[in-house]
Amino acid sequence: MSVSLTFPDGSVRDYDAAMTGAGLAESISKSLAKKAVAYSLDGVLRDLSDPLGKSGNVEIVTRDDPRALELIRHDTAHVLAEAVQELWPGTQVTIGPVIENGFYYDFARNEPFTPEDFPVIEKKMREIISRNKPFTKEVWSRERARKVFADKGERYKLELIDAIPEDQELKIYAQGDWFDLCRGPHMASTGQIGNAFKLMKVAGAYWRGDSNNPMLTRIYGTAWADQAQLEAYQTMLEEAEKRDHRKLGREMDLFHFQEEGPGVVFWHAKGWKMFQNLVNYMRRRLDEQGYQEVNAPQVLDKSLWETSGHWGWYRDAMFKVTVAGDDTDDDRVFALKPMNCPGHVQIFKHGLKSYRDLPVKLAEFGNVHRYEPSGALHGLMRVRGFTQDDAHIFCTEEQLAAECLRINDLILSTYADFGFDEVSVKLSTRPDKRVGTDEAWDHAEAIMSNVLDTIRTRSGNRIKTSINPGEGAFYGPKFEYVLKDAIGREWQCGTTQVDFNLPERFGAFYIAADSEKKRPVMVHRAICGSMERFLGILIEHYSGHFPLWFAPLQVVVATITSDADEYAAKVVERLRAAGLLAEADLRNEKINYKVREHSLAKVPVILVCGKREAEEETVNVRRLGSRDQESLSLVEAVKRLADEAMTPDRRRKVA
Repeated sequence: MSVSLTFPDGSVRDYDAAMTGAGLAESISKSLAKKAVAYSLDGVLRDLSDPLGKSGNVEIVTRDDPRALELIRHDTAHVLAEAVQELWPGTQVTIGPVIENGFYYDFARNEPFTPEDFPVIEKKMREIISRNKPFTKEVWSRERARKVFADKGERYKLELIDAIPEDQELKIYAQGDWFDLCRGPHMASTGQIGNAFKLMKVAGAYWRGDSNNPMLTRIYGTAWADQAQLEAYQTMLEEAEKRDHRKLGREMDLFHFQEEGPGVVFWHAKGWKMFQNLVNYMRRRLDEQGYQEVNAPQVLDKSLWETSGHWGWYRDAMFKVTVAGDDTDDDRVFALKPMNCPGHVQIFKHGLKSYRDLPVKLAEFGNVHRYEPSGALHGLMRVRGFTQDDAHIFCTEEQLAAECLRINDLILSTYADFGFDEVSVKLSTRPDKRVGTDEAWDHAEAIMSNVLDTIRTRSGNRIKTSINPGEGAFYGPKFEYVLKDAIGREWQCGTTQVDFNLPERFGAFYIAADSEKKRPVMVHRAICGSMERFLGILIEHYSGHFPLWFAPLQVVVATITSDADEYAAKVVERLRAAGLLAEADLRNEKINYKVREHSLAKVPVILVCGKREAEEETVNVRRLGSRDQESLSLVEAVKRLADEAMTPDRRRKVA
């Protein structure tokens, strides 16, 4: 039997269906065959040993292809497991998936591993890689697999075997004499992994994430295509540690966390000022776009969440409250809202809407709560209580594409104002578990796909776009906006989600031009996402060195001697009158001590005043991160700083 293959250049050729990926690469060129590590058929990576089997779009994947990085990491995880079992016989292996920037493997051993074990493990891994043993695949029966792993004492593998659905093949990958249960694919041999890997840390992990199960030791590692990439990643990690928002939050006196309130933020005065600066900026941007700010209740009966579908999908992540009244009729179950959308539908439904009223744009800085396991909590980045800059646009189908583009422009300009110029947009399509008909999904995805093309072409291909299959919300496809920070890390923040489902569930409608009732399209939109998380990202992006317009404390006026105290108070008064956030430091301390202390707290500008400055009505200007000093008249200094502190949105209005 022959199959028809379409190559990246558009050419089409016929091959025997039994030909393998390796044979296909060899038929194209011997040099390509030497470089090949896998092949892709209709976007799915396969082992080179796999037969073609069907027609489709085909690509040979070489080691320098970005798609090979996941294979490198997957193969390195297998080599880690083999190394551990060679060094410590009797250790049981469990699972070892690829994760962002690396991989991990969970091991069952009486004595947990420590970082002190890493050098000997890495040495053994390099030895295994140098053997250059081929990865080979076999499909085993369940009976054979259970017997082999039982004889090896691998009881965790027996559980994994039992968990694999009966209609799925049970694949075993071997590298020399060592083998493991694995879905694959893998590269051709261990030698293709290279030596650009490093073990990073150990942690405890419950088997299958259940605290009732045994505790395992998880070894994390990273792997890259070459040494330069590995070194760049390690440098990035070192820089990330310096920028850690939790560390900077302490130094700048912005916020703290404590055990009595796990996953919720205790905002200090300066941190709350920064939070409000962000909210006020966003509020002004929404006013420009015609949004109406609303506020929906924090606690709502579970019946509302049942109607919306969230109770079925997200019940385990919701904080629930049972109220027992004197009258049994008052016994009810409530939930703290995990999202704002059902409340906004209720506000839209209150009062008759005409097609002339659409689009209706409802925005809320809504405080929401979602349960996160304690081990997943991470400063401002992963919390249980947070504020969403949420909005919902109710529009006609004819208005949908234009509204999505308006949202896109608002999101991109907001990110640019905060110094994020490198942004990508991903279209996440229908997941396996979803609501709504296939026809409705086809229609929504077609509209979103056309909008995505427009976003890319309007930006002159500056905005990178891609498809994220199967990652849409349960009610509709969505755009995910991913920004890149100062040290190259990517953060998914903004979303635009199309929803034909929720208006129908709640019976929302508008009166169309023909006087008939019609369902609106609902667009869920967030820009920052979690305001807390976005602030954490900003702290790390700027390493605390905020632009003057966003700093929680913009200027400190520090005196050299007490002779200048009265003048310093006057300077602060002038700065505040010009709209600047300023404080005086009149302490009886040396000026170098004061400057050093305020620099550690990341105050952007320090104005130094002594007896001479008081007499001349000047100030000595010192900038964070610079050793240069500048003497300016008080009038000029206030004028310059006030101009610099103008927010980007206001600056555009006066330009």
